[in-house]
Amino acid sequence: MRRPVRGRRLLAAGLVVLLALTGCGAFGPEPDPAGAGDGEQPRYGQAPAPGKDVTLQPDVVLVGGGSRTVRSVSPDGLTWRLDPRARDADRLAPGRVMFLTGRGVGRVLDLTEDGGDLVVTIGPVTLTEVIRDGTFGGDDVILDRPTVYVAGEPSWTRETAAAGGTLGRSRPLAVAPAQPPPAPGGQAAASAHGYRVRTFCCAGGVGAHFTYDDGGLRLAGTVTLTVGRPAASFHLAIGAGKVTRAELEIGGGFGIKVDFTAGIDGGQNHRRTFPVPVDIAFPIGLVAGLPLSFTVSQTLEVATAFGARRGTFRGAGEYALAGKLGFGYANGQVGSRVTEGFARRVSLLDSLTGVPVGVMGLVVRHGVRFTMGISAFLFTAGIWFELIASYGATIGSALGAPYALCRGVGLGVRARFGIGYRILEPVVQVINKFLSLLSPSRAPRIPPIVASGGPSWSADVYRNQEVIPPVSICGQLPG
Repeated sequence: MRRPVRGRRLLAAGLVVLLALTGCGAFGPEPDPAGAGDGEQPRYGQAPAPGKDVTLQPDVVLVGGGSRTVRSVSPDGLTWRLDPRARDADRLAPGRVMFLTGRGVGRVLDLTEDGGDLVVTIGPVTLTEVIRDGTFGGDDVILDRPTVYVAGEPSWTRETAAAGGTLGRSRPLAVAPAQPPPAPGGQAAASAHGYRVRTFCCAGGVGAHFTYDDGGLRLAGTVTLTVGRPAASFHLAIGAGKVTRAELEIGGGFGIKVDFTAGIDGGQNHRRTFPVPVDIAFPIGLVAGLPLSFTVSQTLEVATAFGARRGTFRGAGEYALAGKLGFGYANGQVGSRVTEGFARRVSLLDSLTGVPVGVMGLVVRHGVRFTMGISAFLFTAGIWFELIASYGATIGSALGAPYALCRGVGLGVRARFGIGYRILEPVVQVINKFLSLLSPSRAPRIPPIVASGGPSWSADVYRNQEVIPPVSICGQLPG
């Protein structure tokens, strides 16, 4: 019995480490004639038409033509190929802000001409870098008719940045296929860091199904932020380039849900963290003349901790969480507006099964961000609220099952919210590595982008750990 006991002690230690991870740390084609995709929305977003009550910052350049001006956009969203004859395109310069459409907004890092195109490299901006004065609001915006935008294969979905070299100076040498056109609905397929991902929204919730298979390690699962009939309300006031009031609230009744299957056969443990390269957008239309959109984006993190070279492991759980999500900011004060109502619907702990030859552990972290604002993909900026659900699960070796088959679950839910933008640090490193390889055309140098812009805050929503059976060898004292 010595070997099984030793395995149980390893599990006890593994539970402490793995369950701690559930804390909430880091996670060239021409446009079609109508400039639209398969749905009703313009392929690259709606053009702005600021009203008299909105003042933009003096360095913002409104480029005319909207989506019809765009020849193509690189998958990473950095490089925009435009018709150089577009109104005021000649006013673009490094340091200024390009405002072309609701999805085409960014700080100009560099630009050049190539093959009859104006090639513009942009970086992220905050709302107050675009808007100096303005008030925007909307109540009970029903989120039931999404348009899905797929980035394609951007550099930040790969493990390392693309090789250096330039064509047209501010373009990568190996020009990736342009972003595919948008399509109605919330389902889309994408890939990132070896994972195949399929998103879904909005009947029953927003989430993603993921699979990974490198021959030695196989993972599959589905993570969902469940919701009934979501609706959003927002209010934003900016004066003299400062946010004086910001409110975002999403209702509909929320819960979290996960299921996974994991297996190892001679493979190695790994950890991957990445944004899903899909935007699920609900265009609001022109609000005070600006093309605002309500965008849902997701991030995934998967970490394995398998103590043997062979074994299988699976589980599923579902929990009610909150009636509403959101936050409010005014006069320098901020507060979360999460109406908590946690309840267990399906126990992840009770569901854990498998044939683990050694101790097996898995962490899955799912982030869902709601943003009301402008721009696209990583550069989406506005009022945002993100809910991050972290699931950690461990199961002991089946070799020691007659003594005690230990099982443990850690569940953590954290809210993040802010005004501006926020990009995962590993992704920023990849983008900046790419930018450092470019030779500037008109800019003295291409500056690196930063991971966040604008204020942000966070708050714990729920956290709990459970271990069975309740014996000391499983890491929990009896009684």
